[in-house]
Amino acid sequence: STLLGILAGLDTPTSGQVLLGGTDISRMGETQLAAVRNAKIGMVFQSYNLIPTLTALENVESPLAVGRHPGDPTARAREMLALVGLGHRLKNRPYQLSGGEQQRVAIARALVTRPAIVIMDEPTGNLDRANGENVLRLISDLRLQTATTFLIATHDTTVAGAADRALHIVDGQIAA
Repeated sequence: STLLGILAGLDTPTSGQVLLGGTDISRMGETQLAAVRNAKIGMVFQSYNLIPTLTALENVESPLAVGRHPGDPTARAREMLALVGLGHRLKNRPYQLSGGEQQRVAIARALVTRPAIVIMDEPTGNLDRANGENVLRLISDLRLQTATTFLIATHDTTVAGAADRALHIVDGQIAA
């Protein structure tokens, strides 16, 4: 989780650099970082972090209100919700959605800006086994459909086993 925070520019590393597209984001100011995150990095948190007063559609549209993004925000948000299988839940608020559905809204929101990378912290941590498996299949499908890189932090060996590449980190060092 700490590594994900550093890679997303939410935390500052004590040493080294974080290069994104050849640019060191570890020394950027908050305004520059916010622009980079909005354009190049999607984030999915374990607790979903959906805005409870907004509908699924509005939650997915929200990153498009910041920065410059081509096309109609509502059309793009609808497209992303359809892509994650929630085209029929546009007007539902988070409390009206299951945990798996909330996670899919969070994934749609992370993808809506067409980022190069989506960072996910324990994406199945709050889900039962069946919904967790559904989310893993969805991530695999989305990776192929969108050509987006998904970087996932997990303690779950099933999640790690579904990855193309897994790094085992112990005390801040790559162990395997």
